Amino acid sequence: MRFTPQFLDDLRARLPVSEVVSKRVKLKKAGREWKGLSPFQQEKSPSFFVNDEKGFYHDFSSGKHGDIINFVMETDGASFVEAVERLAQMAGVALPAATPDAARHEQRRKTLYDVMDLAAKFFAETLVGREGARARGYLADRGITPAVQLQFRMGFASEDRFALKEYLGAAGVPVNDMVEAGLLIGGEDIPVPYDRFRDRVMFPISDVRGRIIAFGGRALKKDAPAKYLNSPETPLFHKGDNLYNLPMARKAAHDGAPLVVVEGYVDVIAMVGVGFPGAVAPLGTALTENQLQLLWKMADEPILCFDGDKAGQKAAWRAAELALPHLKPGKSLRFALLPEGQDPDDLARSGGRAAIEDVMAAAGTLSDLIWAREIAGGTFATPERRAALEARINELSNGIRDDVVKKYYRQDMTERLQRAFGTGPKNYGGNNGGRGGFQQGGGGGGFARSPRPFTPGPAGRISGGGRGGANAGPQTIQRGPYQVVSPQLATSSIMRGQRSAISRREALIVQSLINHPWLLHDRLEEVAALELAHPEMHRLRAGIIAAFAHEHHHGDEAEQSEQMRSDLVKAGYSEQLQHVEQAVTTQAVWAARPGAAREDVLSTWTQLVALHRQWHSLLRELKDAELALGAEASETNYGWLRDVKARLAEVDGIEALIEGFGESSGRFQRSS
Repeated sequence: MRFTPQFLDDLRARLPVSEVVSKRVKLKKAGREWKGLSPFQQEKSPSFFVNDEKGFYHDFSSGKHGDIINFVMETDGASFVEAVERLAQMAGVALPAATPDAARHEQRRKTLYDVMDLAAKFFAETLVGREGARARGYLADRGITPAVQLQFRMGFASEDRFALKEYLGAAGVPVNDMVEAGLLIGGEDIPVPYDRFRDRVMFPISDVRGRIIAFGGRALKKDAPAKYLNSPETPLFHKGDNLYNLPMARKAAHDGAPLVVVEGYVDVIAMVGVGFPGAVAPLGTALTENQLQLLWKMADEPILCFDGDKAGQKAAWRAAELALPHLKPGKSLRFALLPEGQDPDDLARSGGRAAIEDVMAAAGTLSDLIWAREIAGGTFATPERRAALEARINELSNGIRDDVVKKYYRQDMTERLQRAFGTGPKNYGGNNGGRGGFQQGGGGGGFARSPRPFTPGPAGRISGGGRGGANAGPQTIQRGPYQVVSPQLATSSIMRGQRSAISRREALIVQSLINHPWLLHDRLEEVAALELAHPEMHRLRAGIIAAFAHEHHHGDEAEQSEQMRSDLVKAGYSEQLQHVEQAVTTQAVWAARPGAAREDVLSTWTQLVALHRQWHSLLRELKDAELALGAEASETNYGWLRDVKARLAEVDGIEALIEGFGESSGRFQRSS
């Protein structure tokens, strides 16, 4: 569904930010703004501000900033469309239908959602009634309390073939709707449709928005044809596209909880009960590609939890084979194997949260699992057997579609082969254009061991072809096909774990705000959104905005600037202020200093911000260019890298021009 800018603007105009935020955050009036504790991280002093007049919120503790749509997406883990739909409902605004057909289909789905909700209520009422006694006994034996039954909207379908049909019929639901929703079994050869679910404990299945779209039913009789029965495919339900407990798990994963995939409904409920709200389960089938993509939208590395028996291991291998072609940088899986003979429900009831945490802590990586499977039970005493192992691993790596991930899997497996058999650093990947020398990586042979983390080598190094380490022994493996070659990237915020020096440009930006606080009046959103690499500048910027928001500054610009500095010193930013002065190694940027004319300040500020944004954009492109060159040392990739570096140099050259700004301040007259 697409929304026009006019529709979104109207939605923002109808809903004050404070009204939306106050449903999650307790706000207090602070001048023309509202303030409260951050909803994004724990804090004791309020650093979260809402400005209805300008239509945004800003959280100084986390740096998050946005409008009502951003807020719903951030706090609820909702998609853009879901956030707009929720806000439209809050505002009482009708959503625009894309086409007449889309409107009709949407109305049809709404009708079926109502039918499913009625069915869930009926099953819940039956569970607590006289006919639900056996089901309640079964749930009690499994440790599922009445409170948990309510939380998951559990129910019971009696043995009566027409109980649900009669209930829904009395509510005015047509039989055709019941059949279409998958609640009745009907067809040309069935003259009288009847209830699909009978004598079963019922588990409602919800979509990502919490609407019931299907049911899973667990038989109470031991001789039932199917222990578990799920709804069929319907206009609402496609079992390969959904997961049990999806709404709760998505919110939990968004809030930082681990995302754990288990086998069944009861396992999910047990995991949630011992403090793992991010637990989900496939719906009666092995994990599908669509479910895998759904998991990766919620977490970078979901943990797949399988029984420790042979069936569980096979299920883990199937999931690994499914995932391999779809791996992306940062997107993978981890695998946890339970003690043999126990499922998550058993383990949670016998050992509680601690037992589950132990299993999660021992989870292995996808590469660990692949290696463990390939060497399991094998003997590799002959060159032919080792060659067969290498060929299998090479085939698996070639199945990875992303070239960068493929490269690192080849390195990882080459390292494992080298350690296992003492082979030299030759190219085991089989398709690297003769440029061997794979980087050290990967773990040991055991499934429980995780790979050692990659430690970057010195900047400016590119390892050459396979010849570079051809005569090296096992202890002198060439460590990496490519390392960071540019000092710009090595000292940038993009390289995680690097603490760069404060850049002169960032110091000038901050100095301009301190010396000319009036910039914050009209450019607060721009200031809040600036991407500052150095953590000290990030914190100082937050302090500047906080000082501006808390105080009503009076007097001329010099007095306001002095008040700003005083406030920052009181708030504990003295050291950061000194570092700003130290980073500005020249006084030639006239407009950043006190006393400059507003026209000069504004033109310099605009130039600084434009250059800063351009610089960060080029740094991101530089990272992509260096990764591409690491994957393939082609002339094209070398050319790309040279071009990006040349454009970075241009930014430096243009930045030097701002030192000449200041004519409106009478600078040239004074210096003549």
